[in-house]
Amino acid sequence: MDIRSAQKVAWDNKVDKNFNTSNVPLEFGLLTAEVGEAFTAWRKGLPDFGEELADVFLYVAAVAEMNGIDLQDEVERKLTKNKARVYERDERGVPVRVHEPDAD
Repeated sequence: MDIRSAQKVAWDNKVDKNFNTSNVPLEFGLLTAEVGEAFTAWRKGLPDFGEELADVFLYVAAVAEMNGIDLQDEVERKLTKNKARVYERDERGVPVRVHEPDAD
């Protein structure tokens, strides 16, 4: 399943179940809670870590849908942008961006 299809299926499920479909601040709050649950599952080595990551994706998809954003297009655009960026390590060994193709 591609991102666009997953976004639609997730949205349709929210509509069918009468979940939040308009309150963006609430959705961000719920997303934050899901990120916390995913972190806890990872930290404790729980078997539901993947499921918690899926919940994070579904909440991100809902925020995108609420704002008319095609998440697949945005992810593809961002991956292309990230691939073209150039980084060098500073004196501490931290990667620092030295070239942003869109900025030229």
